[in-house]
Formats: sequence, C-alpha cells, structure tokens
Amino acid sequence: MAIHIERTTNINAPPERVWAVMSDVERWPKWTESMKSVERSDSGEFGVGSQAKLKIRRSPSANVWTVTDLTPNRSFTWGTNSGGVKAVASHMVEPDGDGSKVTLAIDLSGPVVTFFGWFIAGSSRENVRMEAEGLKRRTEAPDVSVG
Repeated sequence: MAIHIERTTNINAPPERVWAVMSDVERWPKWTESMKSVERSDSGEFGVGSQAKLKIRRSPSANVWTVTDLTPNRSFTWGTNSGGVKAVASHMVEPDGDGSKVTLAIDLSGPVVTFFGWFIAGSSRENVRMEAEGLKRRTEAPDVSVG
C-alpha cells in the first residue's frame, strides 16, 4: 500500500519570498505546528545532499531527511526511510499572477504503511495542511522578516 497526499495553496507573496521561507528548513518550527524541531546536519547552501533531522508532530522519533532533488527558487524533494516507512516529500512554488502557487506533497510506503495506513494518512494529511497554512501566513505577513 502506498499513500499520496497533496495540497495546493495560493499565496499572496512573490515566489522569491515564498522560496526563501520554504527553503530555510531550520525555521519551520516557527511557522508550522507540524514540526517540533528541524536541525540541519550540514552547513552551507541548502541543496542536493543536504540533510536535516526532523521531529514531526505525532511521530515517535526524529528522522534524517536527505534532499534528493532541488531546482533553485522553484522546488525541492527530500526523503527518509526509517522504521518501516519510506517517505518522499516535495515542495514546489511557481508564479501565479502577482503571487505564488505552492504545491506540497508526500508519498508514503512500506510495511508499516500497509498495516497502519489509515492512521498515518490522517496524521500526514493534517501535517501537510498545517505546513501549507503556516507557509501562507508567514509569507503573507507584511511585518515579518523572511525566514
């Protein structure tokens, strides 16, 4: 069994601003309740091979996510494989008139998903919703610095 969850959100902010917030992964816990903590395992520019240890809401442990694909100012994909769950998440921003369109998606597979998919899907769907709504709030706020 595999689970695919996707959410598209229109944001009243330019793609450059959205990308700056979205790609600064260590600051995610400041604007999305879906993340308890994010700690980069490396330093320097965020790109293919970059890793971060994420503690996700309702997840029993923190996992290391590795960036597998990145198009600067446009999209990144990263994944983890731990405890019987393989997760691949993608984050894409594109121009939409004077604003942006953001698409967040996660694909989950593995033996744990086969047996507990109903629970994992509900929690993951809620986390994607929180991330999309938090990103929208953060990037549309006129008085908040990027990041």
